[in-house]
Amino acid sequence: MSNTRWRLTAPAIAGIVALTLGACAQGSATKTNEPAKAGGANAASTVRFMDFSANDGHEKDLDAIAKAFHVANPNITVQIETTPYADYFTKLQTAVAGGTAGDAFELNYENFVTYAKNGSLAELQGVDSAKYKKSLLDAFTNSGKQFGLPESFSNVVLFYNKSLFDAAKVSVPTATWTWKEEQAAALKLTNKAKGVWGDYQPVSFHEFYKSLAQSGGTFLSDDGKTAAFNSPEGVAAATWLTAKSGKTMPTEADGAGGPDFDSKLFKDGKLAMWHTGIWMFGGMAEAKFGWDITVEPGNTTKASAMFTNGVVVNAASKNKEAAQKWIAFLTAADVMVKTRLATSWELPPVADETLLAPYLDQKLPANRKAVFESLNATVLPPVIERQQEMQDIVTKELGSAAAGRKPVAKALADAETQVNALLK
Repeated sequence: MSNTRWRLTAPAIAGIVALTLGACAQGSATKTNEPAKAGGANAASTVRFMDFSANDGHEKDLDAIAKAFHVANPNITVQIETTPYADYFTKLQTAVAGGTAGDAFELNYENFVTYAKNGSLAELQGVDSAKYKKSLLDAFTNSGKQFGLPESFSNVVLFYNKSLFDAAKVSVPTATWTWKEEQAAALKLTNKAKGVWGDYQPVSFHEFYKSLAQSGGTFLSDDGKTAAFNSPEGVAAATWLTAKSGKTMPTEADGAGGPDFDSKLFKDGKLAMWHTGIWMFGGMAEAKFGWDITVEPGNTTKASAMFTNGVVVNAASKNKEAAQKWIAFLTAADVMVKTRLATSWELPPVADETLLAPYLDQKLPANRKAVFESLNATVLPPVIERQQEMQDIVTKELGSAAAGRKPVAKALADAETQVNALLK
């Protein structure tokens, strides 16, 4: 599972430009270039599907799912057009503006918000909500209407070095922990003389909006027009992140924030607790110490960061029924679950955990159930038109506070001023 895929967000659409783009199929369940035909799910038709997540290794997996769908629905052909992530959203924006976008297409959550608001998506009808984890399905609603289905997800949990905890005779983390218990354990486990640190949580936008939610705060006002994070809850969240630096967590001067710094520290057995994503399971498989995971501690409440991709139906499609039938299969069919689990292609969004047994039964980490328990209380990233700029501002200001270049209150106030300027 790619760290980049979940941590980087494509720029939200800045505006629709009147350009056209010829669609070029990069893979197809039937290898056909037949144009889409008008008609409902019971008429012979071709559904063009644009995606990015199958690129670079999972093209055959997506093709296998499409072939299984065609067997179950012989009157519908799925034509797949896979584009690399780096180019996908520019291509999609141009295609939507020019009227050449697929009947259905893939979106990450941040871009889903933008497309749902600008009227590019068809409202879905008759969705079987029981098939999906509620928090994942709810992510793809807008104004109370279902405009997309969750396709896959990843999330953040608390990794911990069980060997360090046992050696220090400190109780290991549990799902009932709060920040208070985490901080107390981190202080006991930190041994600077031996280069051992108690905790590592990136000082970043992504960790801040999550910590803010764990303190009961909100990032934006209800109408989304102003920043709301410069609040008592925001101060608590920012202080939680930045006060660790140099105390229970390495500093910027130590290399914190550098590429793979935290993963190397944990893998070397020098880090007791680590806030990071489940995409790191594979990288830790050969660690020479006992380790496990649990749901992240909260402050006044629980809130886990969730990263999710979804699939939608183009509002301009002439094959809406067939397109919705395809995305329902792509997101909930048993063959999809088996394919994703067998190939480690992100996690399926299904509610039926019996289907997830192959994933839950793997030896490391032992507490894989925490991955799904974390979905019981989630927080999604705030989204604005100038998304990347907002993320960079918050990360920079929090970094200044962590490094002691300015007080937390000043950092939050400065971030608030800059984010409000982006919202005008």
